[in-house]
Amino acid sequence: MQLHKNYKRVVVKVGSSLFYAAKKLDTAYFHKIAAQISDLIKNENKEIILVSSGAIALGMDLLKMGSRPKKLSLLQAVAAVGQNSLMDKYNKEFSGYGINCAQVLLTYEDFCSRSRYLNAKHTLLELLKLGYVPIINENDTISTDEIKFGDNDLLSALVAKLAGADLLVLLSDVDGLLDRDNKVIPVIDEINAQVKSLAYSTKNRTSVGGMITKIGAANMAVKSGVPCVIANGRTENIIPSLVRRPESSGTLFVSKKSLSAKEHWMAFGTKPKGRILVDEGARKALVDKKSLLSVGIVSCSGHFSGGDIVSICDNREVEFARGKAGLALRELEKVQGKRFSKEIIHRDNIVIL
Repeated sequence: MQLHKNYKRVVVKVGSSLFYAAKKLDTAYFHKIAAQISDLIKNENKEIILVSSGAIALGMDLLKMGSRPKKLSLLQAVAAVGQNSLMDKYNKEFSGYGINCAQVLLTYEDFCSRSRYLNAKHTLLELLKLGYVPIINENDTISTDEIKFGDNDLLSALVAKLAGADLLVLLSDVDGLLDRDNKVIPVIDEINAQVKSLAYSTKNRTSVGGMITKIGAANMAVKSGVPCVIANGRTENIIPSLVRRPESSGTLFVSKKSLSAKEHWMAFGTKPKGRILVDEGARKALVDKKSLLSVGIVSCSGHFSGGDIVSICDNREVEFARGKAGLALRELEKVQGKRFSKEIIHRDNIVIL
């Protein structure tokens, strides 16, 4: 990857933790974000897509709630209240720089359906042509999965692929990925098991979850051909600095050869409807780009039909691949572990994770 290329289109994700200072809502942070993004748009002709958390946090503040609601319907109502306030604040700050912004609410299902995926893509590209800043958030009022997931990191990586971004910037209250000596790792060429294990190096329960999802998002981005940087959003002028030189702060994850559109969709664009557990021989065969045969299947579970995406796990129950099932669950249960004339998943419909 060229570290000093021109990053024209950039997705910036802002975590909800950045909207707080000394445990109080920091509304001035909206001004800082708008100022930095406006500078890039007006003075450097950049295209910026902003993925912003904060709807639930703002809703809690408006409703004077001391703790995050546990009841799902109440949490969704809080998100609805907060989303309106979130956009009000962004509109006010961006308008001060002569920049317009637009609200785009997405759910995971928008990435599963090809037609909805393309509609979302075309909408974002048109907004950029019009000179607007798309401000994207998970549609928390109707989506249960993302509220439970608790972060927009995954969403931002999916948006980066969808929009054909040149760079993904994940801003939070952490300085980057830390090594065992608590020093920031400036550049990571490969996201392997050792890198993933570093997400567990902090005792802060909130930070643990946050870094795990950020590494997952970075992994998704780099496999899409999009470099990703994790940095502290409170660093002065951090967004322009990273767009100009993404290795200048935080941790930069170097992009690799991009997965094909089909492989990316199977790997990240839809949630598996079931799980197939395979033996070691089948695992090796799949890694060697061969098809999945029924004889190598140990067990299967879930609720899937032929054509659905399923998770493929090894004998330790660790997912290592995904694929498009050739048979429904009930049909597969009859032939698993036995010799069958047809491939269960053809090699062209398998992606190794």
